[in-house]
Amino acid sequence: MTGSVTGADNPPSFRLAYVPGVTPAKWVRIWRERLPAIPLDLLPVAAADAADVLRDGGADAGFLRLPADRTDLSAIPLYTETTVVVVPKDHLVTAAEEVAAGDLADEIVLHPLDDTLAWETLPGRPAKERPATTADAIELVAAGVGLLVVPQSLARLHHRRDLTYRPVTDAPQSRVALSWREDATTDLVEQFIGIVRGRTVNSTRGRPAPAPAKDKRGDDKGGSRRTPAAGKQAGKPARKTAGKTAGKTAGKAVGKSAGKNPRGGSGAARGAKRGRPRRRS
Repeated sequence: MTGSVTGADNPPSFRLAYVPGVTPAKWVRIWRERLPAIPLDLLPVAAADAADVLRDGGADAGFLRLPADRTDLSAIPLYTETTVVVVPKDHLVTAAEEVAAGDLADEIVLHPLDDTLAWETLPGRPAKERPATTADAIELVAAGVGLLVVPQSLARLHHRRDLTYRPVTDAPQSRVALSWREDATTDLVEQFIGIVRGRTVNSTRGRPAPAPAKDKRGDDKGGSRRTPAAGKQAGKPARKTAGKTAGKTAGKAVGKSAGKNPRGGSGAARGAKRGRPRRRS
């Protein structure tokens, strides 16, 4: 196995980056159960920086949000998040189970600099200034400055008792993917991919398949000689041959018996009497 650092004094380790809203705890737990000798180090990164961290070798793999610049990166999309609008609990939006982007047309909708949604047209009315981060935008929502549209996991991450959220049915969505450098698909990266994809500890994915046993005629795995097929094939002709032989023998016996005189004489003796007459002297 090869990890981020190897050597006699530096045992291999695995560095996992993750963006806000992603919770890697389940996969980290499985890693530590299966590979207790190889430490897994978590590296929180901003969504905008995740791809560059992987390209620069700052982490062996990472969870990032798509769309993203995937140059030189491999990525496995894992799931798509619901997009929600974060509002104060007493806002009119809370009267509905879900809303459309058009329902926010008259609202000030905050657009933080670290927004992860690929908008073609921003909903609502823009604020005078863009908040630097999503966390800052949440504070402004609580202050009644405006509303915020984000992936649901970010709304949960920045949960406040005085705020709630509703799904936005026609807003762009954020996909979470596991990503790593194309030229650095190490054994440890393959191990983590297997964990994320739910492979069992006994899965042979990524391992060489066992060589099939040689089919030696008449030999089994233990070396004992077994020829059931040959025995069956050989047995049938043997029974037929035995039947034919018995039939011929019986036929000869019947023929001899039929040739005997029913009074005790033989057919051969009677045939002798009917032979050529003797000449008289």
